[in-house]
Amino acid sequence: MESAGKFDYIIIGAGTAGCVLANRLSQDGKRNVLLLEAGGKDDYIWIHIPVGYLYCINNPRTDWMYRTEAEAGLNGRSLIYPRGKVMGGSSSINGMIYMRGQSRDYDEWAGLSGDASWAWDEVLPLFKKSENHYSGEGEFHGVDGEWRVEKQRLSWEILDAFREAAKQAGIPNSDDFNRGDNEGCGYFDVNQKRGIRWNASKAFLQPAAGRGNLTIMTGCQVKKLKIEITDGLKRCSGVEFIGGGKAWFAESSYETVLAAGAIGSPSILQQSGVGNGAHLQQVGVTPVHQLSGVGENLQDHLQIRSAFKISGAKTLNMMVDSWFGKAKIGMEYMLSRSGPMAMAPSQLGAFTRSDANQKTANLQYHVQPLSLEKFGEPLHPFPAFTASVCNLRPTSRGHVRIAGNDPLAAPKITPNYLTTAEDRKIAAASLTLTRRIVASPALKKYAPEEMKPGVQFQTEEELASAAGDIGTTIFHPVGTCKMGRSDDSSAVVDSQLRVIGISGLRVADASIMPTITSGNTNSPTLMIAEKAAACILAFHQK
Repeated sequence: MESAGKFDYIIIGAGTAGCVLANRLSQDGKRNVLLLEAGGKDDYIWIHIPVGYLYCINNPRTDWMYRTEAEAGLNGRSLIYPRGKVMGGSSSINGMIYMRGQSRDYDEWAGLSGDASWAWDEVLPLFKKSENHYSGEGEFHGVDGEWRVEKQRLSWEILDAFREAAKQAGIPNSDDFNRGDNEGCGYFDVNQKRGIRWNASKAFLQPAAGRGNLTIMTGCQVKKLKIEITDGLKRCSGVEFIGGGKAWFAESSYETVLAAGAIGSPSILQQSGVGNGAHLQQVGVTPVHQLSGVGENLQDHLQIRSAFKISGAKTLNMMVDSWFGKAKIGMEYMLSRSGPMAMAPSQLGAFTRSDANQKTANLQYHVQPLSLEKFGEPLHPFPAFTASVCNLRPTSRGHVRIAGNDPLAAPKITPNYLTTAEDRKIAAASLTLTRRIVASPALKKYAPEEMKPGVQFQTEEELASAAGDIGTTIFHPVGTCKMGRSDDSSAVVDSQLRVIGISGLRVADASIMPTITSGNTNSPTLMIAEKAAACILAFHQK
């Protein structure tokens, strides 16, 4: 095993969180930082063209190509489970939607962690710190950060009509989903810069890459963390990994930070002997430290895709149905960086409540001027739109567990979608609400005809079952290394994101979320990394 050297900090994973951490921890030039990434560079052209997510998801060059186990709540179906496998991680292949969630999310984290610094009023400055928002400096937005936020560079008649229909159905218009209360309907803001994807690698890593105290190694797969035990005390002293056909060891003087995401971080901990001891023994891993919560508490947003055939309005289906249409789209992007090639996967959003008992919005819509049978298949040869809706606060909980002691093998991912009565009830209610919006006067002239799930599903039980047939992940896995109080036996990290019972080791990514945020999870992950970096720097300046 060759030595990669000794570093003050080792960061595992160059996704959204890892890029932020690498920038912040190397900023003052005083500490040596090693950033390890299992994937490659983000130099694939389709990463940077917004519509290119179609060619990045389920592509082994850019995606880990995970799949879920067969899901009972999805009537036995297994889903693709995309995770970014390049610099920038999932920010290189995601939908580019800038979304913080609701203030109640962070206030809840403060209660669950016993640390008031996680409350909304305390984390808002962290969101603003990294932000470069098109609207300018204000109470809720910043302009001096690296994370560029822009308006979308397109509009669609059918989406404008849906927005008006939502208003008629009781969902007010909104021009900003990121002020702590995201209820309303409007176009999403996106992480783009003049019509080009703005991923975490461009924003945070490229400006830091030339620093002499930052070493970046790609194509390096972590085998395990080195956990040393001295007088009963456990400390992470470094990382064993494979890269370039060689076995390596890197030593950390101060800390190792796991930023490999909600799938990668718990998998690395388990491969290192940290987790549920009984499970680890079953798969041939020697337990080193008992933490039963590692890999548990998996939460994700399940989107339920209702599709409607229409007439009298332009949709993407017909625009790409001819070579002339495709050429026109390409020319528009080439000349002005606008049009369909600049599209985020979802353009119009809405947040609302499934019923009057909800204190805040618990449903999110992603509305698209297109339709298809399933991801990866061609668009339908007729005009249509899709209104996907997800339960923002699912009560179903799943898990991520390694299947054996091979660090290169995919873990078993079991989200357990729609396994609680509450989640099934809300799924049915959300489909009913979608029908009510589409039946509003603003959409009448387009004669919408429901294709999915189909008008034959009417009762709550029928609609819940139909949701299992058409529901897909919206790619927001979180919670598998949850943050919690010292008396929470399922917690993996404390409120400073330190792994409980092991010094010199933290987790800083979406896996630490005790509960999922009320919206897209990329920018909350960025905020977590900002907070983690501040905690680490403050601790080692003592």
